[in-house]
Amino acid sequence: MKYLTKILPLLVLIYTGFALAEDKKVDIGIDEQLGKSLPLDLYFNDETGSRKALREYITGTTVLAFVYYECPGICSPLMTSIAEVVDKVNLEPGENYNIITISIDEFEKPALAADKKRNYMKLIEKKFPESAWRFLTGDSVSIKTITDAAGFHFKREGTQFIHSGALLFIAGDGKICRYLFPGYSENKGYRILPFDFKMAITETSKGVSAPTIARMLQFCFSYDPQGKTYVLNFTRIFGAGILLAAIVFVLYITIKPKMKEKKK
Repeated sequence: MKYLTKILPLLVLIYTGFALAEDKKVDIGIDEQLGKSLPLDLYFNDETGSRKALREYITGTTVLAFVYYECPGICSPLMTSIAEVVDKVNLEPGENYNIITISIDEFEKPALAADKKRNYMKLIEKKFPESAWRFLTGDSVSIKTITDAAGFHFKREGTQFIHSGALLFIAGDGKICRYLFPGYSENKGYRILPFDFKMAITETSKGVSAPTIARMLQFCFSYDPQGKTYVLNFTRIFGAGILLAAIVFVLYITIKPKMKEKKK
């Protein structure tokens, strides 16, 4: 016990520094807000020009993606992968789930949203109700409020944005239940696995909030704005290694004396 008393202050110090690094706000990327709720009283315009509160769009299990419609990067492949995956799951759009894309660019208008919607709806082969996928636009205040609540952090650079891509699965009451990050390969580009998509919808319909493996990836990697990619965060990994080593050491010095006493 005396060994534990000596090492405990050091362990607490290491853990505190580790926790502070983990709690640091994400400037660009996604900081998962599982179990928290989106502000459903915000107003957005859909592709028809209708202006409604978010609660009128989120009436059940909803797949949400933050994009901007003139994006030259990940947004188009992300929405294409959404159109592809809905054809591969045996769930009924409009009944089991709805999809919403919200533009993070306050200058984009319903006419552009309608044009983009037509393009992506053409990619879907199965019967898909028009009302089951809404393309929304809004003002800067509403956009910042909802993206902050969702933990989706981005940065404007001229007419473009530095941002990451993910799908959020929202329950009918606005609760954030799951984040799903598309996989990427040079051959196939971005894609969403049908199993993951269906599982996320199923769990969200039950109101279950589940962390993803991306939490570990997010901890180990930091977003590089210049390279517009994720790079290993060696400081965090080294800190985690020190903490783990300290825990193992504490366990060793507390258990070993007891083992010797038993042998005697």
